[in-house]
Amino acid sequence: MSNQLSSHAAGVVRRPDRWYSAYIFDLDGTVYLGDALLPTAGEAIERLRRLGKRTVFLSNNPTKTREAQAATLTRLGLPTPAEDVLNSALVMADFLRHRMPGARLYVIGESPLEQVLRQAGFELTEEAAAVDAVIVSFDRTFVYRKLQIAFDAIRAGAPFFATNGDKYCPVPGGGEPDAAALIAALEACTDVKVEAIVGKPSAHMAAAVLSLLDLPPAECVMTGDRLETDVLMGLDAGMAAALTLTGATSAAQAAASSIRPTYVVSQLAELLPDRNA
Repeated sequence: MSNQLSSHAAGVVRRPDRWYSAYIFDLDGTVYLGDALLPTAGEAIERLRRLGKRTVFLSNNPTKTREAQAATLTRLGLPTPAEDVLNSALVMADFLRHRMPGARLYVIGESPLEQVLRQAGFELTEEAAAVDAVIVSFDRTFVYRKLQIAFDAIRAGAPFFATNGDKYCPVPGGGEPDAAALIAALEACTDVKVEAIVGKPSAHMAAAVLSLLDLPPAECVMTGDRLETDVLMGLDAGMAAALTLTGATSAAQAAASSIRPTYVVSQLAELLPDRNA
C-alpha cells in the first residue's frame, strides 16, 4: 500500500504506543511478496534488531524448508539464521512425534515437507493399506492419483491432519490455491473431517513460537496479513496482534471483521511507536 492511505484505510489504522521484547512476523504478504521485500519491511526489522528486540518468522507455508526461508530473507537483505524461522512443516513433525510416533505417512504435499517429515524419523508410503495417517498440505503438484491414495487410506481408517488451512497463498498479481482446497476435497469425498490443522491459528503453532522465544505472551506481538490466522493466533495465545494491510486483508475487510487486532498498520514501519511511517 502506498503512503497515501485511502480514507477507509486511515480510519482503521491503529499504531502501537509501546515496545515489545519480541516481534513475530508472518512471511508471505507481510515481510515479502514473491521475490521482493514489501515497502519498509527491511528498514523496520533492521531497526528492531538494532534496538535489541527479538525478531522471528512464523509461516504457514510448508513448501520451503526453514533453511530456504531464512536464505530468502538473507538474500533480500535481512540476515536470518534458520533457527529464527518456524513453519507449519516443522510444527507438523513435532505434532506427529507426540501424537503418532513412528507412524507411516502418506503426504499430499511438496518435497520440502516430505524432507522435514523424513528427517523427523517418519516413513513415507504410497501403499494405502499401510498408511497410519494422511498429511495434507499446500501442494502445487497435486494430481488425481494423490487424491485416490489419500481417499483409500482414509476409508481404510487412517486419520488425516493438515499443515495449514489457508485458502490461498499471496503471490505477485494474485494468489495460489492453498491447503484449504485440498482439505475440502478430501472431506468431500471421504465424509471425514480433518482431525487437526497445526499451522496458524492453532495452539500448536503458538506454543512452538513461544517456546522458541522463551518469553511471556504479553511481551510478544504477532504481525501478519490475515485476520483468521495470524491475528487470531496471536490474540488466542495472549499476545498483542498486529494486522498489516500489505497482503490478504484489505482495510474494508478489517473494518467489517469480528476479529479485532490490537493494532492495524499499513506497512511494517508503523509497528515502531516512535517513528513516523
